[in-house]
Amino acid sequence: MKLVTWNTQWCCGLDGVVSPERIVQGARALADFDVLCLQEIAVNYPALAGNAGHDQPALLADLLPGFQLFFGAAVDEFDAGGERRRFGNLIATRLPVTQVQHHPLPYPADAGVRSMPRMCTVVTVRDPQLGPVRVMTTHLEYYSKVQRMAQARALRELHLAYCAQAEAPPQESDDGSPFQSKAHTTQAILCGDFNLEPSEPEYAVLTQASPQGRLWDSWRLLHGAAPHPPTFRLYDRRYGPEPVACDFVFVSDALKADVRALGVDAATQVSDHQPVLVELARRAGATAPPPRPAP
Repeated sequence: MKLVTWNTQWCCGLDGVVSPERIVQGARALADFDVLCLQEIAVNYPALAGNAGHDQPALLADLLPGFQLFFGAAVDEFDAGGERRRFGNLIATRLPVTQVQHHPLPYPADAGVRSMPRMCTVVTVRDPQLGPVRVMTTHLEYYSKVQRMAQARALRELHLAYCAQAEAPPQESDDGSPFQSKAHTTQAILCGDFNLEPSEPEYAVLTQASPQGRLWDSWRLLHGAAPHPPTFRLYDRRYGPEPVACDFVFVSDALKADVRALGVDAATQVSDHQPVLVELARRAGATAPPPRPAP
C-alpha cells in the first residue's frame, strides 16, 4: 500500500494560486498512491488567501477518476447570508472501502486564543496484501496547546477503542441491518498535520505504550533517532524561523513490521507543507492478524 498525506493549505501554493489540480499532480509525482489523505480542504471560503470559494471535494473527485472520496468537515457553518461553508479533511482511495466514520475531536475552552474545531476522518479499506486497514487522518489545533493536547489524547483513545472492538467484537450479524458485522481491525494508520514536533509532550502522548497497544512513528521505525525531515516552514517563515517536522504517519502494532519506506517531497511549493509518502508491504511468509470482516 502506498499512502500520501498532505496539508494542502486549501490547495493554495506559496505563489498565492489555489489549485486542487496542482495538489493531485504533486501527490502523483511522489507516488502512484492507493490512498491520499488531505488536510485543509475548503468548500465556499472565498475570503481565504487566493480565493478558495469553490467546492474542493467536488473538484478533487473529478481529478481522481477511479477513487472514492470521503470529506469530513471539522467546520460546518453558515455565513450571514445563509451560505454554507465547510473546512476539513479528505481521504481518497482506489481500494475497496468497508466503513467510513467521522469523529469530532475535543474543543475545550481556551479563552482569547485563536482556534477552530478539529476532527478525524476514518476510512477502513481492504488492501489485497495487508487485508483490512483502518486509515485515520487528522489536523490538530495550531494555536491552542490546551486543545492540541486534548486532541492528541482523544486520538490515542480512539485508536485503542477501535483495537478493543477488534479484539472483542460485537455479536455477529448478517441481517443486512445497521447491526451488520463490521470489518474491525487492529491494523491502523494515523496520519496528518499534528501541529507539533517530536520533542513535544503531545507526541509522547500519541506514541505512549499501553497493554492494549500503541502507535509507532513510521520514520523512527525506519531511521531510529535520526532527525525527521522537515515538512513545514521550508520556504515560508511566517509561522517561525526554522523548518520543522509536524506531518507524521503513525502505524499500529499490527503494521509496524510492514513499513518499508517513508519519503518527503522537499521541493514542491504548491502548499506551505510538504507531502509525505509511506509504503507498506507484508514480508514474505508473514500473515496478517485475523480480520473481522462482515459476513
